[in-house]
Amino acid sequence: MLRVNVFLLVVAVVCALGVVTSQHRARKLFQDLEAEQERGRQLEVEFGQLRLEMSTWATSPRIEKVARENLHMVTPDASGRGVPTRSEVAKGGR
Repeated sequence: MLRVNVFLLVVAVVCALGVVTSQHRARKLFQDLEAEQERGRQLEVEFGQLRLEMSTWATSPRIEKVARENLHMVTPDASGRGVPTRSEVAKGGR
């Protein structure tokens, strides 16, 4: 009977250690999950800020300003505007 009691005690201790180990692992994984979800939220905020900045940089007035100031481009006069005809396109000129 003593052997059975010792065996059951060892089994109970091993099971208890298994429960403690699995609970510790579960808590650690939950902490990791929370940290990654927070990082995901931070990345979403940063992505939204970058999209806003990108849309600001890509506005037509901004592009036109950069074209005029940095690239020294000008708007062509109205006489140069028009849709070329097929014969002009075929000749390679206007």
